[in-house]
Amino acid sequence: MHPTQTSGAASRAAAAKAIMDVLEHGRSLSQAIPEATEKLSGRDRALVQSICYAVMRQLPLFNFVLAELLEKPLKGQLKILHYLLLVGTCQILALSTSPHAAVAATVDAAMLLGRSRQKGLVNGVLRNLLRQQEELLAKAAARKELAHAHPRWLLERIQEAYPQQWRDVVAANNEQAPMWLRVNTAKVDAPAYLARLRHADIAAELSSEVPTAIRLAQPVDVSQLPGFEQGQVSVQDVAAQRAALLLGAQSGDRVLDCCAAPGGKTAHILETNQDLGQVIALDSDAQRLTRVSENLTRLQLSAKVLCADASEPKTWWDGTPFQRILLDAPCSATGVIRRHPDIKWLRRASDIDTLVAIQADILNSMWSVLAPGGTLLYATCSILPEENHKQIKSFVENHEDAIWCSLTEGPQRDLQFIPGQAGGDGFYYAKLEKRK
Repeated sequence: MHPTQTSGAASRAAAAKAIMDVLEHGRSLSQAIPEATEKLSGRDRALVQSICYAVMRQLPLFNFVLAELLEKPLKGQLKILHYLLLVGTCQILALSTSPHAAVAATVDAAMLLGRSRQKGLVNGVLRNLLRQQEELLAKAAARKELAHAHPRWLLERIQEAYPQQWRDVVAANNEQAPMWLRVNTAKVDAPAYLARLRHADIAAELSSEVPTAIRLAQPVDVSQLPGFEQGQVSVQDVAAQRAALLLGAQSGDRVLDCCAAPGGKTAHILETNQDLGQVIALDSDAQRLTRVSENLTRLQLSAKVLCADASEPKTWWDGTPFQRILLDAPCSATGVIRRHPDIKWLRRASDIDTLVAIQADILNSMWSVLAPGGTLLYATCSILPEENHKQIKSFVENHEDAIWCSLTEGPQRDLQFIPGQAGGDGFYYAKLEKRK
């Protein structure tokens, strides 16, 4: 019998392709999964996503288990089978797939991947895993380097930056992030929207810290959210929702959201004040800017969407300064690993210095288009001090007209959230004012 979509083989084959695409070709899961699952049903696409994400979260453990079970590494044209075996291993060790279904569908997937001759190999490895599961996991538990499921360079950076909290950071990175909603308070207030969710049998709770944020007990498809198509609500992490509130744009202000895609923060800025002057959403990625336009359309909001390089204002700036600038700087994304576990394996230690230089370049450029007396809010979804506190400290030391405004009650002026703090992602904020 040729494996069919209903046997589950197609979803396992697609997951293997997506994982190979990430680990061999350096593409992100958000690029690889849609391509691999183009012809699958919605249910199968969801299964592929959960397999891929679970593999990325526990990659060192699954690789260790396979190394114990295989006589020799699978290389060359057989490499795809290694990724397929990761899919099978993940289902057995991390997902609640029935062992029989996990093995049968993964073996059938070998045929779809053009590896019919190796069906016996796949079957044998997975059946041995089922038999030896307890002793393999005990062996893995004794290996210190497997405990945290992070590359060594990143683990060391986290330990250095957070000597007291690093275990919390690592544990949060390896969990699935909750789904947060941002209520469009121009249309409905958060308590009223919470009541609508409960009426629709969607369990949720209000954030105690961010007035627009609601946390769902379980993720749901956006099509199930009341009023989503009418622009009453968006999906956005609670930590990211602080950006518009901290920026504090006032009526009449000309506002720039720099590195704006996919547009959640632009939309939130517009939702918080209906009376702003011109709002520009700037990004250098034309493809991602289409998401900004789509989000604004759904929310019935308008901003000027501009595709340009933020570090080259002479190519796009019209000479009129901005009273408020949100700079959501390109960064290592080490604060959102729980949402994008592939970051652990795609990012390199050498990337950090490059990103720090890019951030400094854009920060300098944005400062040149900020009005005297104006405010720049610097934000990243990073937890590394080089990109955050140290970056701003260096900037302020080199700009006499920069006032570092305090965002906290204590001596620390900036805000650094770690993953899982108040249920949110890892995020950083610093607020700078330009002397008049």
